[in-house]
Amino acid sequence: MAKKNIVVVGAGFAGVYATKKLAKHFKKNADVEITLIDRHSYFTYMTELHEVATERVEPEHIQYDLQRLFSRRKNVRLVTDTVTGVDKDKQTVTTEHGSYQYDQLLISLGGESNDFGTPGVKEHGYELWSFEQAMSLRAHLADIIRRGAAELDPAKRKAMLTLTVCGSGFTGSELVGELIEYRDVLAKDNKLDPSEITIQLVEAAPTIINMLNRTQAGKAAKYMTKHGVDIMTNSMITEVFEDHVTLKDKEPIPTYTLIWTAGVRANSVVKNFGMETNPRGGRLIANEFMEAKDAKNVFLAGDSTSYQEPDQPRPVPQIVQGAEETAATAVQGIIKNIDHTDKEIKPFHGAYQASVDSIGSKYAVAQVLDNWNVSGFIAVLLKHAINWLYYVQIFSGYYLFQYFMHEFFRTRNRRNVFRGWTSRMGNVLWSVPLRFFYGAMWLWDCWTKVQGKESWFVDKLRLTSFSWLQVSATSGASESTTKAAKGIFSLSYMYGKDPLLVFDKMPAWFESVTKVFIPNMQMAFFFQKLMTCVEIAVALCIFFGLFTWLANAITIGLVVVFCLSGMFYWVNLWMIFAALALMNGSGRTFGLDYWVVPWMQKHLGHWWYGNVSSHYDAVKTR
Repeated sequence: MAKKNIVVVGAGFAGVYATKKLAKHFKKNADVEITLIDRHSYFTYMTELHEVATERVEPEHIQYDLQRLFSRRKNVRLVTDTVTGVDKDKQTVTTEHGSYQYDQLLISLGGESNDFGTPGVKEHGYELWSFEQAMSLRAHLADIIRRGAAELDPAKRKAMLTLTVCGSGFTGSELVGELIEYRDVLAKDNKLDPSEITIQLVEAAPTIINMLNRTQAGKAAKYMTKHGVDIMTNSMITEVFEDHVTLKDKEPIPTYTLIWTAGVRANSVVKNFGMETNPRGGRLIANEFMEAKDAKNVFLAGDSTSYQEPDQPRPVPQIVQGAEETAATAVQGIIKNIDHTDKEIKPFHGAYQASVDSIGSKYAVAQVLDNWNVSGFIAVLLKHAINWLYYVQIFSGYYLFQYFMHEFFRTRNRRNVFRGWTSRMGNVLWSVPLRFFYGAMWLWDCWTKVQGKESWFVDKLRLTSFSWLQVSATSGASESTTKAAKGIFSLSYMYGKDPLLVFDKMPAWFESVTKVFIPNMQMAFFFQKLMTCVEIAVALCIFFGLFTWLANAITIGLVVVFCLSGMFYWVNLWMIFAALALMNGSGRTFGLDYWVVPWMQKHLGHWWYGNVSSHYDAVKTR
């Protein structure tokens, strides 16, 4: 069978989603190869650009290396190159440095900012539709506020400290939300009163955030106004200059910072593909199966795609859900063509379960299934859940974990939904003494189990609470039971009082489980010795700071088992909370983890993911 080549152009939300689905479907078909072409060696998580631009998260939070995403997909080849054209007749994709033959082609190039020809936007304004633009804006914001703080001329100072956002869609309103929080950081860094930094939202329409219903949009507007944002509706920007912008029929706005988020159009390169585009936005026109018009074996997905459902007033929205759903339909068509099946493909139907607009890290408004309005803390969690779902859909546990770390634990200035309480950007050296004490306590406890009459390495049963292993109740056991029954509940030791067991006997369900693993005396002796070895290993790891997180997690698990086994006292429950505290990375700051964890990340990461690179180049066909 001749090898079939599937080429995916664009590694955005739609391209990565589609490539993952195709790779999974054809993983056992050696005759199918998928080539993913993008001008970057990484996938940019576009919906978080505003977080990078305002220093809420670091740049790597939105850069997902393609090698890490596809290293275990042997049927996927990565190419870092810029696509310049498509020959529909020869079925070839042309790039700046080569060409690639295809049997099936998916174009998912995404979009770019649309300034609608407004003079001065490109020269003096800032856009937010790429990683490079986010970094440029980030540098500008820090610089202009620093310069404004030092400026002595009152009018020029005010203009420098005025931040103007044009466009109140999701991108613009979410950026305003981040600027509200970033204002405090910039003010502190530059010895300013936060009120000196002005934030403006300029919208040509009579209302803002018009993708949401008026109730939710009103809540967002109220939140912005409460936090000092000047919302200017019915205000059309006609020209942008270095130090001001002009408005239609209104006074100019003195500002050195105009951020344009007013529109999106298809990537400009699609006009070179010889395919029909719509007049507004230049998006490639697709049919209900996401097939390109008048182009055989060419499918479309993402922001560069235009398809208007019969019952909808406008084409598929340029949002993540739209990208995923168009990609899903396109994937079905590609699979059908490759497999030559008669399976009926369902026409595209947009089902947008939730629209969420996050106004900063702590507040959001959401519209769920067109029926429920959600705002505040719950809406922020919903926004995170939508992002988590995408990682699940593209089978990336690694970046799902990284998302948690960046959004909840590696944040600064209390900029997360939990208002900084979960941030670990503190000095974990303070927990090192606790780690030494905790590890030493475990070692001392183990010492009594490896020597002398109380050794757990002799064939004498120490697990006295395992009643089914006892031939007959001994007097010692009876005394132990009596003593436990007289125990006094306390969370600290009281002189002259006997502590109370958490469970004086095993719960019935736990006893049933334990009997499966320890059915007889021989297994009990083996289990005693094994558990002692495990405790010694855990104690050494905690003391010397090796695999600290894992060792303390195991400790918590052991304590839970000891409690359920009827061998643990209430006064010792502090061990669980000490272990939780030590999971914060104390081994990385002063311990073996300082060397071991980076070594593992480097070498095991290389083994699992392969070499990451700034440029990927598959074997080219010419």
